[in-house]
Amino acid sequence: MKNIFYLVLFFSLSSSTMDKSRLVLNVMTFNIRYDNPDDNLNNWKYRKEEAVKLILSEKIDILGAQEVLVNQLKDISKKLPEYAVIGVGREDGKEKGEFSPIFYKKGKFTVVKSGYFWLSKTPEKPSKGWDAVCERIATWAEFKDNITGKKVFVLNTHFDHLGTVARKESVALIKQKVALLRTGLPQVIMGDFNAEPESSVIKKMLVATDSITLFDSKSVASKVYGSDWTFNGFGTIPIKERKIIDYIFVNKEISVNKYYVSAETVNGVFLSDHAPVFIKVSL
Repeated sequence: MKNIFYLVLFFSLSSSTMDKSRLVLNVMTFNIRYDNPDDNLNNWKYRKEEAVKLILSEKIDILGAQEVLVNQLKDISKKLPEYAVIGVGREDGKEKGEFSPIFYKKGKFTVVKSGYFWLSKTPEKPSKGWDAVCERIATWAEFKDNITGKKVFVLNTHFDHLGTVARKESVALIKQKVALLRTGLPQVIMGDFNAEPESSVIKKMLVATDSITLFDSKSVASKVYGSDWTFNGFGTIPIKERKIIDYIFVNKEISVNKYYVSAETVNGVFLSDHAPVFIKVSL
């Protein structure tokens, strides 16, 4: 009996040690749709409660959001007081225009460093890139988990919806920037890439180089749930014509335990014209 007791104690202590050294994260990318009065009953004011409830119910640790106007940023921050946010408006580097912010649990993480850059030939200042219609921005941060001490690099962005050259050049710029900033860390690169899985944009994102190799989290996930599309146009697009344009990419230092495209409606309310993409990872 004594031997059994010590054996159980050994495995209990071993499991406890492993749990403390293992970091499990819930990560989400979510294009929330900008606050557009022309959306009528799909306007932000009718959706924001359910959108925030989803973030809370999925216990999201790190959220990359897109199309966030400053009033929406304030709404989310007010309703999620346990989260802090990193990001600036893409039009002036302050509050004007859409943000591509990163929300994170401020009690869970310490921000080692963070920043942002524009998807253009002049990434250090507000600018449009190549044939892009709009200014586009990427927000990044290096987080340290306060319990395990493990670090993870996170980048969130939103590619131009019309600029074909801009999307391809944005891939090259992001991979170049990540290679400089990542310092050998586990990586999460997410956002609305306005490109389908078979497009040259996404294929280029997945091309391995000496400095960076990324994988679509869906393709390496142990379990995959949810719909086969992320953009629904508030339900106006026929199901057969809906596409995946929102992604979370990871490098080999991250194990994807679950990939899930969330339901597009909750209690009959569209969360956005995009469905959120959620992954559970370990590192």
